[in-house]
Amino acid sequence: MMRSISLAHLTVLDADPLTLIDAGAAGGFDAIGLRIVPPLPGDAIVPVVGDIPLQRRIKERLAATGLRILDIEAIWLSPQTQVNELQAALDVGVELGARYVLTVGFDAEPARLRDNFGRLCTLANARGLRPMLEFIPYATIADLGSAHELLRQAAPRDAGLLVDALHLSRSGGSPADIARYDPGLFSYVHLCDAPAVPPSTSSLRAEARGERLYPGQGELWLDAFLDAFAPDTPVGIEAPSAALAALSPAERALRAGEATRLLLERNAAQRR
Repeated sequence: MMRSISLAHLTVLDADPLTLIDAGAAGGFDAIGLRIVPPLPGDAIVPVVGDIPLQRRIKERLAATGLRILDIEAIWLSPQTQVNELQAALDVGVELGARYVLTVGFDAEPARLRDNFGRLCTLANARGLRPMLEFIPYATIADLGSAHELLRQAAPRDAGLLVDALHLSRSGGSPADIARYDPGLFSYVHLCDAPAVPPSTSSLRAEARGERLYPGQGELWLDAFLDAFAPDTPVGIEAPSAALAALSPAERALRAGEATRLLLERNAAQRR
């Protein structure tokens, strides 16, 4: 059985929610990841929270295409974050059928970050959502070990770890690291490809936001990465490419979907 695949919003960040759904359908995806919270102040998104007519159209388009929402994103817990103000976004996630909420630690004050993450988990869990803590090399929680330690300290009732293949590579990690942790922490993963040699530290953010390759088109250890997780673990494709920005969201999604299925088919054949 093939893993389900989700089109992460960052792959086609210029797409509004309805266009994102259509792109996911064109690319043969099973789900999408929908950005409804600006990661950082000043980041532009199409407002979904508070727009009831748009929420209705999103649900109608999901029903028409057969897609679902895997996760809502992206809650970056910064020094300015007021967790209680995120309740409306969590409610929208539930209304739209999401299962997970993507979270990033971006606060250099450990106690405040721990407390805010714990409060977010409490609010999300009460709504049936599982926060997924993603480590990013240029954020405060920069590697897998740090992410797991934050989970240990916050001790939420239910939360997981989101591992992105690029971030694992650029943080100095490898697929072998995954075996150190409870498999139940990894509800889904993020997949893309890239050159084996990382760029300079100052270029990590630029690479992550616009210089990724589609799965199987680079030099990362993606077969070993997939093998590190349960065979039915869903895969979110997060592969923004500035080089392909002139293509429509649907065309980019089509290329990303085709590349991903080729990789997954090869990987599944190797498992047999």
